[in-house]
Amino acid sequence: MPLISLPDGSQRAFDAPVSVLDIAADIGPGLAKAALAGVVDGREVDTSFVIEKDAELAILTDKSPEGLEVIRHSTAHLLAQAVKQIFPEVQVTIGPTIEDGFYYDFAYQRAFTQEDLTAIEKKMEELARADYPVTRRVLSRDEAVAFFRGIGEQYKAEIIEGIPADETLSLYRQGDFEDLCRGPHVPSTGKLKFFKLMKVAGAYWRGDARNEMLQRIYGTAWASKKDLKAYLHRLEEAEKRDHRKLGKKHDLFHLQDEAPGMIFWHPKGWTIYKTIEAYMRRQQELHGYREIHTPQLVDLSLWEKSGHADKFGDDMFLLASEDRTFAVKPMNCPCHVQVFNQGLRSYRDLPLRLAEFGSCHRNEPSGSLHGIMRVRGFVQDDAHIFCTEQQVQPEVSAFIDFLHEVYEDFGFSGLIYKLSTRPEKRVGSDQDWDRAERALTEALDAKGLPWEELPGEGAFYGPKIEFSLKDCLGRVWQCGTIQVDFSMPGRLDAQYVAEDGSRQVPVMLHRAILGSFERFIGILTEQYEGAFPTWLAPQQAVVMTITDKQADFAREVEKTMINKNFRVFSDLRNEKIGFKIREHTIQKVPYLLVVGDKEVETGTLSVRTRSGENLGAMSIEAFAQRLTRDIETRGHQPGLELAAGQS
Repeated sequence: MPLISLPDGSQRAFDAPVSVLDIAADIGPGLAKAALAGVVDGREVDTSFVIEKDAELAILTDKSPEGLEVIRHSTAHLLAQAVKQIFPEVQVTIGPTIEDGFYYDFAYQRAFTQEDLTAIEKKMEELARADYPVTRRVLSRDEAVAFFRGIGEQYKAEIIEGIPADETLSLYRQGDFEDLCRGPHVPSTGKLKFFKLMKVAGAYWRGDARNEMLQRIYGTAWASKKDLKAYLHRLEEAEKRDHRKLGKKHDLFHLQDEAPGMIFWHPKGWTIYKTIEAYMRRQQELHGYREIHTPQLVDLSLWEKSGHADKFGDDMFLLASEDRTFAVKPMNCPCHVQVFNQGLRSYRDLPLRLAEFGSCHRNEPSGSLHGIMRVRGFVQDDAHIFCTEQQVQPEVSAFIDFLHEVYEDFGFSGLIYKLSTRPEKRVGSDQDWDRAERALTEALDAKGLPWEELPGEGAFYGPKIEFSLKDCLGRVWQCGTIQVDFSMPGRLDAQYVAEDGSRQVPVMLHRAILGSFERFIGILTEQYEGAFPTWLAPQQAVVMTITDKQADFAREVEKTMINKNFRVFSDLRNEKIGFKIREHTIQKVPYLLVVGDKEVETGTLSVRTRSGENLGAMSIEAFAQRLTRDIETRGHQPGLELAAGQS
C-alpha cells in the first residue's frame, strides 16, 4: 500500500500500486488534465509510470521548466513522425532539446527547402490534433538493434550498438512512429500545441567532419500561444539588433575572409572602443590598479610551466624562430606573474593589483566565429591581484562592488551570480581548492547576493565567480569573472617575504569586468540598437545648416564644441534640412543642432534629440552644459533603455 508524499508536505495513501496519472486524478481533475510527467524520488517518469511502494512525487505540468522540457522533447518526436510520413525514405538519427527548443537530425538525399519546412509543420499540427497516445515499451539492446534494422533505420541501429549489451532500452510509440528514447514524454500528441520550425542546417553524423553530412531541423515549442508569440517577437528584435548589421549600418567595423576572426575597426567604432578603454583605465586607477603591458610573443616553455600549453595547446597560435617555439599570447596571466617576480616583494606590497588591456589571440574553430562576439583576436580588461590568503575575501568583495559600479554606468542591473567549482581535470591540492571555494562563497554571502553553484565548471587552476548581465531582450551574457588561484604563482616561482621573514607564495586572483572589449561592444550595440548613450556615442551631436549662408557659424560651433572635448561634427551639405535630420536620426546621433539665419543672428542652436524631442533654442554654452550633464549620467539616465529602442 504505497504512501505518496507530495511537494506541499501532504501525503496520500493507496490500497494498491498506482500510476502518476491516477494520483493526479485523485488530487483533482484539473491536475490530471494538465499532467505531463512526474518526478518519483528524483527520477522523471511518464504519467503511466506505476508506483508500487512509498515514494515522493512531484507532478510536472507546463507551468514548470521541467514540464516545458518534456514538451520540447516530445515535439522533437512529433517532428520526426511528420518527416517520416512526408518523406518515408528519410532515416532518423537523434533529436534532443536545446535552449528554447529542440532539433532533429535526418539523413536524406537532398536538402530540405523552406517549402518542406512549411509542409512538415502543417503535418505536425495534423498529428497533434489526432491526439495519438504516447506509449512506452522496453527491449533489450539486441532486440532494439534488430527492430530498427528491420525497419531500415541504420543510423538508429548504429547508435544502439554502442550501448552496453546488458542495458534495457525504452522505445516510445505514437501512431505509426516509434523512436528510441529514455523519456519521459507527454501522454499524447494533443498536449503539443504551440510550436514552430525555425530553420534547417547541416550537421555531421556524430559531430565528426569525417562522417556524412546530415540535415538538422531546428524548432521551438512553448506552453502557450502567448509564450510562443513572445519568443518569436524576441527573435525578430534580436534580428533587428544584430550587431553585424548595425556595425555595417552605422559604419563601426567590418570583418573579411583575409583575416578570419579579426576586426577592422572604423573611425566611429574605434571611438567607442577608445571611450570604453579610457573609462576603464580611469576606474581601475581609482580602485588601486597599476597598469602594465606585456609581450605578444612568449616562449612556449612559459606556457608549459604554467599549465596552459597542456590545457589549451590546440587553441594557441605557435611560430618558430631561431630554433625556439613561441606562442602568440592567448591570455595574460603568466606574463603578469613575470612582472610580479621582478624584485623581491614584501607582504607590505600586497595586495598588488596589476591591470592590462591585454591583446590575446586564440585559434578558435572557424565555425564558431560570430561577428565581434566570438573572434580570434581580442583585448581583455584583464587584471591580477597578488595577495595573502587573508586578503582574498576582502579583495573579492571589493571587486564585486567595483563590477557593480561599472555595469551600472553601462546601463545594466539585476546581475546573475554563479560559483563554478573544481573540475575533474585540475591542478592544485584539494585543500587549496577547499580554501579557494570557501573564500568565494563567503564573499558572495557577505554581500547578500543570490547565487547558483556550477559543479565542475571552474578553471583548471581555481574556482570562479561568473557575473552575467541581462540585456533588454532578456538574453543573458556572461562577462565578468573573478577566480582564486593557489596554484599558478607557485608553478611560476612567485614569492613574497612574509611578516615573519619567511618566503611565501601569494594567492593570485584573476579578474575581468567587461571580458573582451570586442564582445562587450557587440553586446552594447545590440542592447542599444546602435543608439548608444551620449557618453559612448561616437558622434554626440551634429550641426546642420539650412543654407550655405550658415556654414561659417556651423564651423565655429563645431570648433568650439570640439575644444570642449565633445564629439561634434558639422553637416554643410547642400541638402534639405529634413533630409539631414532623417539621415542623422537613422544614424542615432544623440543631438541634432539646426542653424538657420535666426540662429546665426542670435548665436543660438535649435536643439532636437534623436527620439524626435524638440528642446528649442539654446545658447552654445547652455547646450554644452546640457551635453556635459548628459555625459556624466552615463547609463544612469532615466528612460535610457526606452530611448535606445527608438529610431
